[in-house]
Amino acid sequence: MNKEQRLSLYHTAPYEINVVEEPAPHPGAGEVLARMLLSGISPGTESLLYRGQFPHDQPVDQSISTLSNQFSYPLKYGYSAVGEVIETGSGVNSDWLGRKIFVFNPHESRFCAGIDQVHPLPEHVSPENAVFLPNMETAVNLVMDGRPIVAERVFVLGQGILGLLTTGILSQFPLEGLITFDRYPIRREASIELGASESLDPEKMTTRQRIKKLFPDGADLTFELSGSPDTLDRAIEYTGFDGRIVIGSWYGNKRSPVNLGGAYHRSRIRLISSQVSTIAPGFTGRWTKERRFQAAWEMIRQLNPSRFITHRFNINKAQDAFQLLDRQPQSSIQIVLEYD
Repeated sequence: MNKEQRLSLYHTAPYEINVVEEPAPHPGAGEVLARMLLSGISPGTESLLYRGQFPHDQPVDQSISTLSNQFSYPLKYGYSAVGEVIETGSGVNSDWLGRKIFVFNPHESRFCAGIDQVHPLPEHVSPENAVFLPNMETAVNLVMDGRPIVAERVFVLGQGILGLLTTGILSQFPLEGLITFDRYPIRREASIELGASESLDPEKMTTRQRIKKLFPDGADLTFELSGSPDTLDRAIEYTGFDGRIVIGSWYGNKRSPVNLGGAYHRSRIRLISSQVSTIAPGFTGRWTKERRFQAAWEMIRQLNPSRFITHRFNINKAQDAFQLLDRQPQSSIQIVLEYD
C-alpha cells in the first residue's frame, strides 16, 4: 500500500468488521499527519458496537470531533490511537516531525489531527503504555467522583481493563479494604497484582458469605464497572447504609430491572453517574481536563498498564480480534491492533 492510501476499520453490521483501503488524508493548516503505531480496542464500548447493542440515532461522542457522527452502520470507531508524526500542515512547526503522539481517533493506519487535539507522549512513556490513556483518564475520573475517604471499605465490581486501572489507583489510598469482583481468573489475578485485598468470583455461592464475614455492614463505596446492568442489583446488595455507588458502566441499549423496592428503599444509598466527557461541577473550580490528563499520565507511569496487553493483532486481522473479544472474554484483558 502506498503512502496515498490508508487502511480503516469499519463496523458494517452486527458481528461484522471490514478493513478497507481508502485515500489517505493530507494535513491542513494547523494539523499533523501521523502513521498509526498501535491502537487499543475498548473491551466494553467496542463489544457493544460489535454486537449492535448501541442506541441508534444518537451522537457517538459529542466531546470527540472524530466521533461526532451518529450511532449507525457503517461506523468507524476507536478512540485510543498512538502514532508518529510524518507530515505537518501549514503553520505547524517542523519540530513535530517524528514525535510520538496520542489522539482520540478511530482505528486507521493514517490520520490527521489538529495540534489542539494532539497529546505528545511524555518522556519515558512507551506507545504500549500510552494506548491506555483514555481508560486511565476514565479511571481517574471515577475515583474523583467516588471521593474515597481514609479507612473506607471499597468494592469494585468488574475487573476488565477499566476496573483494573480503577483498582490500581484505589490501592494507593489508605483504605480498610479493597475488594474486587470478576468472573474470570485472569482478571482476578491481575487485580491482586494491582493491590486488591481480595478478588472474588461473584458467581460463587460462597462469595456472599465471604463478604458478610469481611464487612458485615457492607461497602462504604462501590464502583459498578462490569458493563452489565444486572450487576447494579448486586452493587446495591453489597453496599451498606448511606453508601455510594459510582456507575461507570455504559450499558448501551441493554436494560435490566433494578430492585429499588427492597433494602435500597431505606438504605439511603446514593447512585452516582460518572462519565469522562465532563468533570463533576464540584471540581471545576480547580480542575480542568488538561489537569486530569496530567494525572492520568502520572498514573500510567506508576501502574505500567502495558503489562495487561494480552493479545496483538495486525489491522488486517481485526475481525479475529473482535471475535476473540466476543467469544473468549475470559482469555483477554487488553487487545491492541498493530499497523505495518
